[in-house]
Amino acid sequence: MTGKLPALGHFVHGKTVAVTSGRSQPVFNPATGAAIADVGLASVEEVNAAVASAKLAAPAWADTAPLKRARVLFKFKELIEKHHDDLAATITREHGKVFSDAKGEVIRGLEIVEFACGIPQLLKTQFTDNIGGGIDNWQLRQPLGVTAGVTPFNFPVMVPLWMAPMAIACGNSFVLKPSERDPSASLMLADLFKQAGLPDGVFNVVQGDKVAVDALIQHPDIKALSFVGSTPIAEYIYSEGNRRKGAYPLRVQALGGAKNHLVVMPDADLDQAVDALIGAAYGSAGERCMAISVAVAVGSVADKLVEVLIPRVRALKVKNGMEADAEMGPVVTGAHKEKIESYIDQGVKAGAHLLVDGRGLSVTGHEKGFFLGGSLFDHTTPDMTIYKEEIFGPVLCVIRVPDMAAAIELINAHEFGNGVSLFTSDGNTAREFSRRIEVGMVGVNVPIPVPMAWHSFGGWKRSLFGDTHIYGEEGVRFYTRYKSIMQRWPETISKGAEFTMPVAK
Repeated sequence: MTGKLPALGHFVHGKTVAVTSGRSQPVFNPATGAAIADVGLASVEEVNAAVASAKLAAPAWADTAPLKRARVLFKFKELIEKHHDDLAATITREHGKVFSDAKGEVIRGLEIVEFACGIPQLLKTQFTDNIGGGIDNWQLRQPLGVTAGVTPFNFPVMVPLWMAPMAIACGNSFVLKPSERDPSASLMLADLFKQAGLPDGVFNVVQGDKVAVDALIQHPDIKALSFVGSTPIAEYIYSEGNRRKGAYPLRVQALGGAKNHLVVMPDADLDQAVDALIGAAYGSAGERCMAISVAVAVGSVADKLVEVLIPRVRALKVKNGMEADAEMGPVVTGAHKEKIESYIDQGVKAGAHLLVDGRGLSVTGHEKGFFLGGSLFDHTTPDMTIYKEEIFGPVLCVIRVPDMAAAIELINAHEFGNGVSLFTSDGNTAREFSRRIEVGMVGVNVPIPVPMAWHSFGGWKRSLFGDTHIYGEEGVRFYTRYKSIMQRWPETISKGAEFTMPVAK
């Protein structure tokens, strides 16, 4: 630790705990480039202490009636609403996204809390009276025990709220490992859970890096782990969890990377399509797993689309995210800024036409901030790195195809299948596209098709590892175990042993 900056630690068993590993790293304000805190990086022993707390709290919480669990979540919901702007300001200060976008992030997380408040209904199962021979059959969905989540830097409030409220509502305890790039929001959520009356140990926060992630994966008391982030890490968690040493395989729900396309048909409303592309490609500086990073221009629309896009990209208001008229803030760190710039370099060298170059932007009063302007490429081809890989920055690539069949073939050939959008005015085109596209989340004239809380979020192919999508009813299935119970009583039991397969009588 530097001794000069605030030290951010863990939250274990209802209280903040200093980091004892001796390891830390700075947390930056991306708009100024200045370090504003030091976040500790947990040792294996510190992770074990948080898991022990969660294990201690799990049995009593699992035995708490679902309605009582829901009442805690209702209070948690009220507290999030009360501290909505404080959470959003913390997001902007450590991530960089504009304040209005940060407020929207809090609301989208809050919607999952609202859904989780309905857990008494969500945990209801089916009962069959007298399936035969005086036997009744029903099911239970029971909590797993200790669960965990590893969340990304781009949504430090929303993604933890995709996980923890569902896990806790289902009767589990939870250990959160947030991103070390913007860790303060997780501690605020922990404090709000405590104020809501959640018993100590049911929700814990461990700050850290790969050491903490590996410790969670290998800990035999962790029954399920949810992850949102890059595909290499998602695949790593999934594979390591399946061969976990000395324990049953870890149940994993790992959401990875994306290369989201927006297809513009010749019959689309061009103004609407351009508005959608500007917001979806450059909102949050492109640091969204659902950001549109490829515009697929079909047929005759291509030249006009590019012509209209160029001045719109150049006119983006890139500022400190707390300024009221800011449309795009900085990217999260200086290292990430350099990574995005290297992708732009590669695109130029590969022969793509760089129509708008966002490199070299300086924002008055924030000259040391991690700012990039919007970049726009045309004549991108499928073999280029800027098309194949997720850039995770304010870079939009235009790729030209002759017809819808070619657009579908292009998108289906990509290794990622997270989100896709189609802009058209033809219903049959939309129906055919929706049925034939091999992508998990599809929007028709909707640029960022993030499902609502009572549906579920997740992609296909190398965008998702595991059997269930996140939140919604899929989330209930992920955080519970299914059990079938058959029962009859002595008066209905026939005398004598039966050696044949039991059947309904």
